[in-house]
Amino acid sequence: MKQNMQDLTEGSLGKKILIFSVPLMLSNLLQVLFNMADIAVIGQFAGSLSLGAVGSTATLVTMFTGFLIGLSGGINVLTALYYGAKDKDSLSKTIHSAALVSLIMGVLLLVLGVGLSEWMLMALKTKEELLDKAVLYLRIYYLGMPALAIYNFGNAVYSAVGNTKKPLYYLGFSGVLNIILNLFFVIVCRMDVAGVALASIISQYVSAVLILQALLRSKDIYALHPGKLRMDRELTRDILKLGMPSGLQNVIFQFANSFVQMGVNSFDATMVAGNSAATNADALVYDVMAAFYTACGSFMGQNYGAGKKKRVRNSYLISLAYSFGIGLLLGVSLVVFGRPFLSLFTRDAAVMDAGMYRLTIMGFSYCISAFMDCTIAAARALGKSIVPMFIVIMGSCVFRVIWVYTVFAYFHTIPSLYLLYMFSWSITAVAEILYFIRIYRQKMALLS
Repeated sequence: MKQNMQDLTEGSLGKKILIFSVPLMLSNLLQVLFNMADIAVIGQFAGSLSLGAVGSTATLVTMFTGFLIGLSGGINVLTALYYGAKDKDSLSKTIHSAALVSLIMGVLLLVLGVGLSEWMLMALKTKEELLDKAVLYLRIYYLGMPALAIYNFGNAVYSAVGNTKKPLYYLGFSGVLNIILNLFFVIVCRMDVAGVALASIISQYVSAVLILQALLRSKDIYALHPGKLRMDRELTRDILKLGMPSGLQNVIFQFANSFVQMGVNSFDATMVAGNSAATNADALVYDVMAAFYTACGSFMGQNYGAGKKKRVRNSYLISLAYSFGIGLLLGVSLVVFGRPFLSLFTRDAAVMDAGMYRLTIMGFSYCISAFMDCTIAAARALGKSIVPMFIVIMGSCVFRVIWVYTVFAYFHTIPSLYLLYMFSWSITAVAEILYFIRIYRQKMALLS
């Protein structure tokens, strides 16, 4: 086995999952820093109006990027499965099919995003004074969708074979570039929201080129060969069967969150700006926790392919414990150090006060999401993605819409809006765990 690949089917799970996840956490944090750099530079050097405009796009940006992340989750599971089973032919066909699927999806999202930006923002009832800048930012940002698709594809492949360091190096380089370009375009060129959007897509294309180049030059069994780029019908179907429900789940999830954004937009511009600043914490915590969800899928996938039942179960339990613990630690830290965190994005005391409403409630809620998201990753690792998607739709999406039009409509306060996250995650987690227990027993019986 090559030095830059890991066999996840042997050794201490607790230690290996942690070592595997740390580079992923750092990689995810760098991706968060891309967006945080946008918000920080805009808030400090362009004013609260531009801050509110960029913040108003957060749901739509996450909706499209979430689809690509969900799709890459399917790629990760299949790659880990065939790598664990040492099926070189299926592994190669999966990787080459996945590369084309990812590129096609990235281009499709680019076309849809650019064409529908204004309509989507108007549907969210974006403030009139924020609309023009928000549309401009979103249209430029969506030009980076193909690059984001390719990077997530490469990251999924490397994570599946146990190499989480290489994507980190590439993302680190492009992250530094993003921050430098942010400062240059906004402060020197005075490009406002267009500048931060342009900086983001340039850095995304750089990271995509670097990871694609690495796969093309690789001599390992997961290498990408231009001559083999074709869609294998059966494996393309498997990629879409696992990845599409997860991607659509993220889209629908964000669609439900758009109703939350509409609720925020019903308050004044200061509250909208405060929410925009505070939502940076969401990505910070979610993406750190997500490293353990990726670990869960990769470890369970390899061990399921290798037929090791006990390690399949323990991979889930250890990943869940890690993700809950880090979610709780980061959440409480944000409650304690909320105002210094918000000062990164705004100097306006009123905007900070508004942001603290969200941080105080969400800080004690993040850890609950681990039970939902880690269990979804575990079900996907066992080849089940459709039912978890429907559970999320009902528990976290439909429930949130109902909450907005009932509980929030009655009280119409910011706390009554933000509390829906805690309740929806709890309901969804219970249903996901019950489903996973049933599927786990079925799959382990088949291994026997």
